[in-house]
Amino acid sequence: MKKGNVAVLLSGRGSNFAAIVRASRRPGANFSVRLAISDRGDAAGLKKAARLGIPARHVDPGRFPGKAAYEEHLCGLMAAAGIDLVCLAGYMRLVGPVLLGRFPGRILNIHPALLPSFPGLDAQEQALRHGVKVSGCTVHFVDAGTDTGPIVAQQAVAVRPGDDVGSLSRRILRQEHRIFPRAIALFFAGRLQVSGRTVMIRGK
Repeated sequence: MKKGNVAVLLSGRGSNFAAIVRASRRPGANFSVRLAISDRGDAAGLKKAARLGIPARHVDPGRFPGKAAYEEHLCGLMAAAGIDLVCLAGYMRLVGPVLLGRFPGRILNIHPALLPSFPGLDAQEQALRHGVKVSGCTVHFVDAGTDTGPIVAQQAVAVRPGDDVGSLSRRILRQEHRIFPRAIALFFAGRLQVSGRTVMIRGK
């Protein structure tokens, strides 16, 4: 079986990245993580990549004259690695036209809320501030907006009395580690059909 090639863009600790790598190494997995890229040199995810044996690069956006040039460089690295799908795992930058144009319908993101509620930064804090009883996480295709692309998968997480940002985030993160690799596998199985804003999962 030919496996799909995945690149993961990250900015922080890389726990979703590590979960994706672990899933890719299970028997019968239909994808392989070929590259990790971070916009931050101090990202713990880069060290995780080294321990996991995944090629990793720090690409400083400040070295480039603008977003387009930065993304052109990223696209060059991913082309050299034969990347089929880009996964944003705690990547704290908005994706621009260059990357979207090079990977149309082939960029997935994980967000720690049940979109369309609480997009953007500090989603767990937003949820607690609004007093919701259920939060969760969402995998979605990336478009030009902020967490506005078609939704692939969601998992609800109950908000418990006494929760703070840390406790809620930890429980949501455990579900992120489950649904993100599953969404990637569905993508490479050809089971995701996008119609407007709706993503249908075909077959079993």
